[in-house]
Amino acid sequence: MSNSADSPQAGSSPVRRRGFRPVRLLTMAVFALAGLIFFTSFNTAKGTNIRTDASLLKLSDLILERSHKNGQLDETTGTLRDDVEALAERDDGSTKAEDDKLAALEKKAGTQKLKGEAISVTLNDAPPDATAKLPGYPEPQPDYLVIHQQDLQAVVNALWQAGAQGIKVMDQRLISTSAVRCVGNTLILQGRVYSPPYKITAVGDPEKLRTSLAASPAIQNYMVYVNVYGLGWKVEDEGTVTLPGYSGTVDLQYAKPVE
Repeated sequence: MSNSADSPQAGSSPVRRRGFRPVRLLTMAVFALAGLIFFTSFNTAKGTNIRTDASLLKLSDLILERSHKNGQLDETTGTLRDDVEALAERDDGSTKAEDDKLAALEKKAGTQKLKGEAISVTLNDAPPDATAKLPGYPEPQPDYLVIHQQDLQAVVNALWQAGAQGIKVMDQRLISTSAVRCVGNTLILQGRVYSPPYKITAVGDPEKLRTSLAASPAIQNYMVYVNVYGLGWKVEDEGTVTLPGYSGTVDLQYAKPVE
């Protein structure tokens, strides 16, 4: 039997008990979280439209501007270097034999102009809507359709192996410390940025240069993508050309430990 104090009296209205309502609390939590997200988004964007690529475009423009400026500085440096060398030859008191030895060393170092027979190799990205041209090959991934760093390095290495006397990538002469690097779908070479197509010009025996290109395993692998997905590949005889001398800095850049 229950206690009368615990039961409602007959004929009286039942007492409504205020219970815990989890749905109401969850709704309030959702609205609070949404407000926090909106506030954080506004604070991050600082009133700008964060769905646009304006910041990326500004960065791209800055890179192109710096690349153009680096090119101008290279030209200025080359002109000043020619002036300094002309003054040094006139006033250094060296003998003709010493001058000839220095000129030979500069030629090997790539800092002087080089004239001779040459071939060029041009690499280019495939069309963005490319499909597999041969049966048995998968449809291309985006990675299959662009020129990679190893493709450019394979060409340069094959040309050096064939005895190239000098190599120019785009409009810059390569030297022993030159690094051919790709970031995304762009080439960064000695402080300047380039987009495809990429042209590599080498002075040397044209027949040996072509033979070395054809024999390179890395280039043979690249040719599979040329034939299947349409990557660009063109080898041409350039006749007699004059490669520019390297005009950038020759100081080595290296990391230093923090003291």
